[in-house]
Amino acid sequence: MEMRPLGESGLATPRLVLGGNVFGWTVKGEEAFAIVDRFAEAEGTMIDTADVYSAWVPGHRGGESEALLGEWLRRRGGKSGVGIATKVGYERGLSAAHIEEAAEASLRRLGVEAIDLYYAHKDDSETPLEETLGAFDRLVKAGKVRAIGASNYSAERLAAALDLSEREGLARFSVLQPEYNLMARDKFEGAPQDLCVARGILALPYFGLASGFLTGKYRSEADLGKSVRGSRMKAYLDERGMRVLAALDAVAAEAGATPAQVALAWLAVQPGVAAPIASATSLAQLEELLGVLTLELTPEQVARLSEASA
Repeated sequence: MEMRPLGESGLATPRLVLGGNVFGWTVKGEEAFAIVDRFAEAEGTMIDTADVYSAWVPGHRGGESEALLGEWLRRRGGKSGVGIATKVGYERGLSAAHIEEAAEASLRRLGVEAIDLYYAHKDDSETPLEETLGAFDRLVKAGKVRAIGASNYSAERLAAALDLSEREGLARFSVLQPEYNLMARDKFEGAPQDLCVARGILALPYFGLASGFLTGKYRSEADLGKSVRGSRMKAYLDERGMRVLAALDAVAAEAGATPAQVALAWLAVQPGVAAPIASATSLAQLEELLGVLTLELTPEQVARLSEASA
């Protein structure tokens, strides 16, 4: 299986990272453990979570996904072959004090000695980059974090962070996690993508299936009630969305694949991208997602999908 190194982090992943946002929310307990077991069996090497997953659920405080993954790791004696990527700073910013406090809380919930990949969940313009990167650097030097990444950073702020790390000898972001898919291309293509390619930063895009739209499950307003995310689909039910679904259907038929597999395979071959992140709420969904590990699109098919989504 093709493994893709994540910049200078020392980490690598095949062409799929398993999203952990659903764990402790729409999938729990033994069902969740079965999904993660199967992902590990398929030689997946990274699960993506965050300290705020799933704080949006009434009665939840955040950390539910990390706690579930920690229980899974304990069941396997800590030897899983799967790294955990988690995040800090979505709600409370990226001050040094908060990063240090949040890292300790994540380590406790996960039950690990080191976080494999620790992201700044979103930029914090009110905290100096020197303070944020200094805190991350101390965690790396203490052996509590192996590598760091940036999520939802602009090209300008990511470049400034990289320059500062190189100038001051601080831990350097190895990964960018942007929103990127066939329906949302402007947040990565252009300056962020060019920067990643030029400076050896690898992207692990989230919302790889546009919250489920690119599975083909939502084709009219009558379909919006099919899941808890259905309300997000209405914005995609326009001429462009239908054009993208038609292209996905056509390529899927040619490749003997599903629209979801094709959408993820398109992402996986974009410049600067290491692997898309996608979530599964059942073993059947995961089996479908795993198809991206071996699906090879032709250059003509990739170009057709890009043209349909332009």
